Amino acid sequence: MAKDNEEINEEVNENVEETQEDKSSEETFEEKLKEQTEKYMRLYAEYDNFRKRSQREKDMRYGDAVIDAVGAILPIGDNLERALAAEVTTEDGKKIKEGVEMVLKQFNDVLSKLGVSEIKAEGEQFDPNLHNAVMHIEDETIDDNTVVEELMKGYIYKDGRVVRHSMVKVAN
Repeated sequence: MAKDNEEINEEVNENVEETQEDKSSEETFEEKLKEQTEKYMRLYAEYDNFRKRSQREKDMRYGDAVIDAVGAILPIGDNLERALAAEVTTEDGKKIKEGVEMVLKQFNDVLSKLGVSEIKAEGEQFDPNLHNAVMHIEDETIDDNTVVEELMKGYIYKDGRVVRHSMVKVAN
């Protein structure tokens, strides 16, 4: 029986050692799991930031392209408006004027679909971010820094960037 007790003691000691090793390996496993989870969360956050930044950059490039293209075709719209300002007396001239009006309407519709709108100028307070003052007048009946006349229309993109400043006459 003495051997049996010794064998039992050895088995108990081995079981205790195995249990301690199991606890140690379980703690190690939990630490590794925690570490891997933290790495994953950081990687996921970095990817999410990259995705958002890429989308913002893509939107900015698209906006830049729209602004450049619209800026290049705005003189066409100016010329259509000048054509409409001409006085017409003949029947053929009136028909041509109607056609020009339709083309100008189509031009303005395209601008709006692209997110480009006119800058309000006449009667507004002068804003150097939106307006380009090319003339000044002295008039006591009008408040200072009020736009009294728009000489050339200005346009703004939907995100607030100016495509073209309005050329205006300002009262001092």
